[in-house]
Amino acid sequence: MKNLMTGLTLSILISIPSYSAIASTANTKPQVAPYTSTNEMLSKMTPAQALQRLKDGNMRFMKNKIINRNLLQQAKATSLHGQFPFAVVLSCMDSRGSSELILDQGLGDIFSIRVAGNIVDTDQLGSMEYATKVIGSKIIVVMGHTQCGAMGGACKNVELGNLTALLEKVQPAVKKVKDAADGNINCDDQKTIDAIAKQNVLDMMEQVKEKSSIIRDQISNKQILIIGAMHNLYSGQVIFFDEKGVEI
Repeated sequence: MKNLMTGLTLSILISIPSYSAIASTANTKPQVAPYTSTNEMLSKMTPAQALQRLKDGNMRFMKNKIINRNLLQQAKATSLHGQFPFAVVLSCMDSRGSSELILDQGLGDIFSIRVAGNIVDTDQLGSMEYATKVIGSKIIVVMGHTQCGAMGGACKNVELGNLTALLEKVQPAVKKVKDAADGNINCDDQKTIDAIAKQNVLDMMEQVKEKSSIIRDQISNKQILIIGAMHNLYSGQVIFFDEKGVEI
């Protein structure tokens, strides 16, 4: 019996990792992405490269292989060295549509503007002008999403306080979709709502160019790119498209 207990004790001791092995494992830090968007990188980046970076990020998000970031480290770095976001994204306020998450970007990478229906007014335009002309962001993305409540509300002519005025700005998109369907649309049909959402993105892109000479000139000089996007809430996929709605 004594020999059996001694054997068990030795077996247990042998199976327990040494302190040095435990300490070595504990001190092994996971590989994390460094502070990524710097002034130097931004100065060398093209609008096409900025778009590809967003596409790559969304692909990682869809595959659940997002970059492991030390966000606190990035927060400290941007505080010390400044922010140099390479993109400005105007998106809906929907809680499932954070551009940093679905495009897999870190702190200091994106200027994120969020408002119901991703509508454009002078405040949004001023923010975009600051991002591109002052900081040097290379791309403007106007991003809508599937199952958008604002689009459904506009389609059904919902009126509620200040929301009424906001939804009024979506009405041109509703009218275009309705005209394309010979005046007969079903506001409870999800495909109809998604069609309105995409048309609204196209309309907002056009408004950005029409209402901001600063942005329009930068686009003409190929300093920046403006594109549209639709985020599928179910799959997580973001489809990017040009001013005519053609996927890019």
